[in-house]
Amino acid sequence: MSVYLDNAATSWPKPETVYAAVDRFMRHVGATPGRGGHWREEEASRIVDQARVALADLFRAPDPSGVVFTMNATQAINMALKGLLRPGDHVVTSSIEHNALWRPLKALERCGVEVSAVACAADGTLDVGDVRAAIRPNTRLIALLHASNVLGTMLPIAEIGQMAHQRGLSFLVDAAQTAGTCPIDMQAMHIDLLAFAGHKGLYGPHGTGGLVVHPGIDLATWIEGGSGVESEREDMPADLPARLEAGTHNAAGIAGLLAGVQFVAEVGVECIRAHEMEMARRLMELLRDVPGLSILGPSRLDQRVAVVTVTVEGYAPEQLAAVLDQVFDMATRAGLHCAPQAHRTAGTLACGALRFSPGWFTTVDDVEYAAQSLSTVLES
Repeated sequence: MSVYLDNAATSWPKPETVYAAVDRFMRHVGATPGRGGHWREEEASRIVDQARVALADLFRAPDPSGVVFTMNATQAINMALKGLLRPGDHVVTSSIEHNALWRPLKALERCGVEVSAVACAADGTLDVGDVRAAIRPNTRLIALLHASNVLGTMLPIAEIGQMAHQRGLSFLVDAAQTAGTCPIDMQAMHIDLLAFAGHKGLYGPHGTGGLVVHPGIDLATWIEGGSGVESEREDMPADLPARLEAGTHNAAGIAGLLAGVQFVAEVGVECIRAHEMEMARRLMELLRDVPGLSILGPSRLDQRVAVVTVTVEGYAPEQLAAVLDQVFDMATRAGLHCAPQAHRTAGTLACGALRFSPGWFTTVDDVEYAAQSLSTVLES
């Protein structure tokens, strides 16, 4: 039996329509969107535009032209932070951020941007009052992940977004772990900048992602080059998305991403979340009585995404992951998960942890096999 439980890193398998969309684009379209002037170019542009609309609908974004394609969520976060912040600005973030947000913030801090990381509890939960207390006169941005890839904890994005809106602050959300798996309404949640990964809960290929920019948010360019429009200018076009999309798109990847988003819309985000959380619940129940095993994150399922991260007393997470892979053909993820701040908050920075992350295609048999396999390793 082969079991894949590393969907928090990359969802797999993909829907068949995603494979077909990439193959069709590569074999039958093949052109660069926005360049050329022939039917293949027009078809490529149509696919990219359709993907913008589908993503804007999924995230309840006010304008599809604000959907800017990137290679991944990390690139989108860098685009947002470095396009908005200047020396002397202050940013409020949390103590459980992924390196995709934390490292660019620290780089900006070395250039004169002030950063305050509000302490979360050991389970990753965050008090909105603590975020409010961290705001200063020079605060320009609140930047938070929606859910932790280590603890599974969902932060109170809607409440913080409302507070940011009332204070006139910009609000950036890293939705790498929630896009496609949790409902996101940019307007209701007052999200100004939404970074998403295409290869996780949206079931797209690697090398896809984006930044959704709310109208009225003006970002400086962080990369310049060809745009396919207004080529006579020596600077980038003023309007989105061309202003922030220099160079050739990953058009085949975007075709696959469109198919993934359409799959999510057809199944329903709420339905996907319900299934993933049921798989997580079953796994947590099966693991709770394992001697020496601790599950990180909140005990309440409504505060979590489908990430089940554990430590086992006396066992190195990397060793457990290796045995599960080599003996039981099971894909998990061990270590610090590119999120040392979350591990520091949870008290697991020194040893890391072992992560199981079910997805839409995970079955009850997969979950039971995972729990039994881990138990077998620990009993041997």
